Amino acid sequence: MIYIKSSAEIQKMRDAGKLAAEVLHETGARVREGISTESLNDFAHRYTISKGAISAPLNYKGFPKSICTSVNNVICHGIPCKEEILKNGDILNIDVTVKYKGYHGDTSRMFRIGKISQEAEQLIEDTEKAMWKGIQAILPGNKISDIGDSIETFLKAKNYGVVRDFTGHGIGSYFHEDPPIPHYSQRMIQEKMRPGMIFTVEPMVNLGDWRSVVSKEDQWTATTVDGSLSAQFEHTCLVSKNGYEVLTIYS
Repeated sequence: MIYIKSSAEIQKMRDAGKLAAEVLHETGARVREGISTESLNDFAHRYTISKGAISAPLNYKGFPKSICTSVNNVICHGIPCKEEILKNGDILNIDVTVKYKGYHGDTSRMFRIGKISQEAEQLIEDTEKAMWKGIQAILPGNKISDIGDSIETFLKAKNYGVVRDFTGHGIGSYFHEDPPIPHYSQRMIQEKMRPGMIFTVEPMVNLGDWRSVVSKEDQWTATTVDGSLSAQFEHTCLVSKNGYEVLTIYS
């Protein structure tokens, strides 16, 4: 079931999105060589609570931390820990979701630690561009599949692996709602976008094979099957009357 948000709900989503962007910005400002991903998690958790919100990932279906920290070949759902120390050349995705006054804001972006390789830099740049290609396809009357078509068309020409095992999602008073938002061509999806729909656009892009494998130990951490680097960017987006509004821009 796809929830069409009322004007009051849209404003609550704007507030939640603004806070999520703020938490991500402040946490990202602390990314540096030698810091542990657990310390980033602990800061984000404290900051979120200080703003009267909660960290939505914490205890969600058993997830043990407040943010996801995905380093190098981790595609998504990386679990922060004190033993994971960021080092020169690493790339890192931080994924933040807050629940504020009953509604969720969800956003993520990449960070560079020290001097990274040229191919890592290109991967990050192209993944962010791909996200915006998907967002720019948001328009009432367009098909949800247009988002994935736009993303894959851009990335396929560059020979990246576009992850299929994880998608964007509707979001609102629930962390995950319908509809799923694939980031690859899935033209069998005929559902059209309507004003008031809110969902995430969050392509995950690999330098190599698109496939993923989930850790049998923690049952969360998803990595590339071939050890190649992976990158992701994410925004929460509203389908407006004439196009789209990004709710998780930091300002």
